[in-house]
Amino acid sequence: MTTSRPGEPDQRTGGRGALLDPRCPTRQLLDRIGTKWTSMAVKVLAEEAPGELRFAELRRRIPGISQKMLSATLQSLVRDGLVARRVEPTVPPAVHYRLTELGLSLERPLSALRVWAETHMPEIDRNNQLADESPPN
Repeated sequence: MTTSRPGEPDQRTGGRGALLDPRCPTRQLLDRIGTKWTSMAVKVLAEEAPGELRFAELRRRIPGISQKMLSATLQSLVRDGLVARRVEPTVPPAVHYRLTELGLSLERPLSALRVWAETHMPEIDRNNQLADESPPN
């Protein structure tokens, strides 16, 4: 049985539109960039583009992130080709990060998501408050 209609992608293939399939590109991307730390790092680096930021400055600009989490987030972004890492051979080494063209292209959809959240989170919060106040079924 298929969930596709004529002219639509087959939902079993892991291709476009097969969000429930672990091989779906959308699902794979959300697994990589769906954390708050990733979106914050991309935002901070986008604000600096085309310039670079050092690790310590990134950490200062992302409230609440630990050194370990920032390091893991940046490693993932570098591995995916969204962020470029440059090391100066000084003692200690100075490490700089900047968004690649691919990373810059991610800023627009993440910005749209932030706008949506800013617009709709009050309504979502109200719905949660109403749900907390209503008696359980």
